[in-house]
Amino acid sequence: MSVLPNPIPARMKGLNRAEICDVNFSEFVKAWNGRTEARPAAGEAILDGSALDARGFRELFESQLVSRHLDLMARVLRVQNKVFYTIGSSGHEGNAMVARLTRHTDPAFLHYRSGGFMAERFRKLPGMDPVMDSALSFAASKDDPASGGRHKVWGSKPLWVLPQTSTIASHLPKALGTAVAIEAGKRLGHALPIPDDSITICSFGDASANHATAQTAFNAAAWTAYQKLPAPVLFVCEDNGIGISVKTPGGWIGNRFRNMDGLDYFTADGLDLAAGYGDVQRAVEHCRTTRRPTFLHLKTTRIMGHAGTDFEIEWRSIEELCAVEATDPLLRSAAIALESGLMSKDEVLDLYEQTRKKCFAAADEADRRPKLDNLADVIAPLAPYTPAKVAAEAKRADYAPRRLEVFGSEAKLPENQPPRHLAIQINNALHDIFAKYPDTLLFGEDVAQKGGVYTVTKGLQKAFGPRRVFNTLLDETMILGMAQGFANVGMLPIPEIQYLAYFHNACDQIRGEAASLQFFSNNQYANPMVVRIAGLGYQRGFGGHFHNDNSITALRDIPGLVVGCPSRGDDAATMLRTLTALAKVDGRVSVFLEPIALYMTKDLYEAGDGGWLTNYPKPDEAMTLGEGRIYGEGNDDLVIVSYGNGVPMSLRAARTIEAKHGWKARVVDLRWLVPLNEEFIREQARSAKRLLIVDEGRHSAGVGEGVLTAIAEGGYGARPFQRVVGVDTYTPLAGAAFLVIPGEDDIVAAADRLA
Repeated sequence: MSVLPNPIPARMKGLNRAEICDVNFSEFVKAWNGRTEARPAAGEAILDGSALDARGFRELFESQLVSRHLDLMARVLRVQNKVFYTIGSSGHEGNAMVARLTRHTDPAFLHYRSGGFMAERFRKLPGMDPVMDSALSFAASKDDPASGGRHKVWGSKPLWVLPQTSTIASHLPKALGTAVAIEAGKRLGHALPIPDDSITICSFGDASANHATAQTAFNAAAWTAYQKLPAPVLFVCEDNGIGISVKTPGGWIGNRFRNMDGLDYFTADGLDLAAGYGDVQRAVEHCRTTRRPTFLHLKTTRIMGHAGTDFEIEWRSIEELCAVEATDPLLRSAAIALESGLMSKDEVLDLYEQTRKKCFAAADEADRRPKLDNLADVIAPLAPYTPAKVAAEAKRADYAPRRLEVFGSEAKLPENQPPRHLAIQINNALHDIFAKYPDTLLFGEDVAQKGGVYTVTKGLQKAFGPRRVFNTLLDETMILGMAQGFANVGMLPIPEIQYLAYFHNACDQIRGEAASLQFFSNNQYANPMVVRIAGLGYQRGFGGHFHNDNSITALRDIPGLVVGCPSRGDDAATMLRTLTALAKVDGRVSVFLEPIALYMTKDLYEAGDGGWLTNYPKPDEAMTLGEGRIYGEGNDDLVIVSYGNGVPMSLRAARTIEAKHGWKARVVDLRWLVPLNEEFIREQARSAKRLLIVDEGRHSAGVGEGVLTAIAEGGYGARPFQRVVGVDTYTPLAGAAFLVIPGEDDIVAAADRLA
């Protein structure tokens, strides 16, 4: 509703829009001359017909004012270099209603215009101060309780607000995943860290609703509802009609979602607390009682621009800006306070100014607090690692009765079986992990009854049931979003991405969300998981680019991520034990990269030799993070450093090289690709007379570049070396694929060049 009928005075046209909105409020209150009702009691409706009582309105109004003055403070102090974030919540303060009508134990995944929501949720627990906490975040102070000064995020551990970064819409899949996990956890008897009837809250803007990542969450929610699986997520679309400078077509959000099968649609006026409260209440209650995905279309506006750097007057007419500013929800709230008789003009203005003083005082205090001023402090929560605890957990083998139950008998235990190939040993290790950790889940495409494309997960669903091993829809983004959801409620997800090439369209769920959570929450939140990805090249009779992808760089570039790549079965088992322990102990996100072409490999040098079969390691054995494997230790004539498929290739090539040049070769299997163990690499280079780096990745941005950098920076770059790598191209089909990746002959030829 328009509450400022007259255009902005000419004398104010030179001011910035934040100043104008500030002045608008005071002038509107002073000029108000409407009819006043008798002052309502605390429990009475604020206005006739409203579901909101007077006390509730007063507190919501206070939360709105806190949000607004934090915005105004940020605009003023940003130019003084005291504040480092100016994307504000002005016009969205009505989201405080959502906070009031939900619980502080309902996990919340919020977009950046959530100042009102946060100010109101802070009321849920005693002794918390939304103004000071927010000011510390704006000032990037080390004392910021949300992120420790690493980013301006809305977040709070005690209030179950998981910090979000600014990647548009990337939080929707994990919000839905958390809702699914709440219900799945109950079915499994898992002790949830929140009440069993919790819902998840996920807010976003109308422009973000169009993003592919948002659409995948809506689709997955509808897919879940279609199968009558409970998923209590409240999607809150705060519709202000614009995304930075791109306007949303009028009526688009309502038309798009009102009749979407599987999403229960509600609408509410976020500009009017008295009118909107009942509708928000109905949406929240519906979500909590039906456990269905619910879409709340909340009408908002956006004043003061997208951020402090957005000078709207340069691209919007003054008339349009005035019309938008006339819909300021704080003006309507002031009118309700006056019309209801709850507050006088002086009381409204005094509350407004007192809130301003409180916000600026908090900002001054926050500016005096320490900042992050050394690298160690900055990266401390990025990749926590407690080696002794991880090792102890990885080697813990106190679940022998459950193992016997799973495998059938002592004689059938995998360590009592003959040597087997990689796929079988990964399968055995997964059975072991499921026996050890009752809260483990494995899911993805085709992993259940089929047992995966390569039968690596065969028998898991039969052994542990469909609640722990299940198929998902064909959507890697949602698979990784669901993994984060299960991790958020304390479970251990092992999602499978069917091929490495399929990971790339969902990469941000790891890069922007999962792997960043510990960093941006100052290690208060973690979403531990082990992501299994089948990949790399050398498949015969099947493939092309999408089934033979060697783009490991996409993984190596993600801060905090751990990537392990076994080349043989026993290494796979001990590596998986360490990765799951790393998740359980330190909350880490990791990728277990499985070389497809080695899944069924049995022989090493010649057919029938069984040289690549391995015994299954006993359950009290594990691999230290970063530990490589050395073949031919002490052989210094030639050192070949490789991983994955390159290891057996290098071993075969080493035989040829020895016969040809008389060199004793040492083959080094890195095993861990992220982070590279640079000290281990340098130790291997220290005594080498010649070096070969065999990297099946591409010439540009492969693992080999990291190996060479470690060697050079360690002072061993003068060694004669050659790099044997793939070509910078996509992988073609059939035999042509082997023209673009290294082969044994290429390794021998590189050794010839060193000779």
